[in-house]
Amino acid sequence: MIGVDVLRVEDLRVYYRTLRGDVRAIDGVTFQVREGEVLGIAGESGCGKSTLVNFFVLPKPPMYHAGGKVFLGDLELTSLSKEDLRKIRFEKISIIPQYSMDALSPTKRIRVIMRDLMEEHGKEYDEGLALERLKMVNLPSKVLDMFPVELSGGMRQRATMVISTLLNPDLLIADEITSALDVSTQKFVIEMLLRFKEEGIVRSMIFITHDLSILYQIADRIMVLYAGKVVEIGPTEEVIKGPVHPYTKALLYSLPEMNVRFTQKRLQGIPGQPPHLLNPPKGCRFKERCPLASEKCEQDPPLVEVGKDHIALCWEVRA
Repeated sequence: MIGVDVLRVEDLRVYYRTLRGDVRAIDGVTFQVREGEVLGIAGESGCGKSTLVNFFVLPKPPMYHAGGKVFLGDLELTSLSKEDLRKIRFEKISIIPQYSMDALSPTKRIRVIMRDLMEEHGKEYDEGLALERLKMVNLPSKVLDMFPVELSGGMRQRATMVISTLLNPDLLIADEITSALDVSTQKFVIEMLLRFKEEGIVRSMIFITHDLSILYQIADRIMVLYAGKVVEIGPTEEVIKGPVHPYTKALLYSLPEMNVRFTQKRLQGIPGQPPHLLNPPKGCRFKERCPLASEKCEQDPPLVEVGKDHIALCWEVRA
């Protein structure tokens, strides 16, 4: 049952300091994640997906907060100290990182990693819980006494999933965790994430990928990012079957279809490259690649409500 907001983001701006100036990786993003919901975030590489979620969990220089607010329940994340943020990490908000197969300390056994995490949050290590969670992801009990280097890539990823959810976080972020996996392993990972939610191990999730076909299987709503901006957000069924923003349409047209040969229908790529966010263009950031671009696009596009809970950032979209 989808309910109140677990996460609320208001006009967030996250930049990177460089010698040449600020890179505007996230530039005025507003959205929410509701209790019991899986929010999918999609977009090309470099659109700001990982910057956005890493800012919630572990902001590191040269990344910095340039404006806006982020609320996790009643907590304003943007006002927390590093120590306060560390206290809620893994317990209220957690992440399965993009390179999760290499996220674990190579010098510690899995049991020690779990024990250290629980003790750091004032909890006693629970061997029964550790074994139960390993069993959920089809890992044998002997994994507890192994070092990460002794595990295969897939086993390491599943161990990381267990560790990231060991404290039953309110919000779990899965950042591109299926991109390096074969199809059958992708299916298993998605099923495990949904099981975590169904069993109350996590309350809500953000699932990040460049592949909209995966989001169609797991997400309740989809948010599409382009060059640091939200260009469309809405219910999954509407975004996939009735996209309204030209960029969302282009992403969908670039996906292959089952049982359709290349000679029958060629994939349509998106011409050009995303703009450099060190000096982003005025107006619509997609205008140089958009087939519908006009003079109006030199001005900032309006946010148009195209349906219930469905909005898009575009001059050509009609309510």
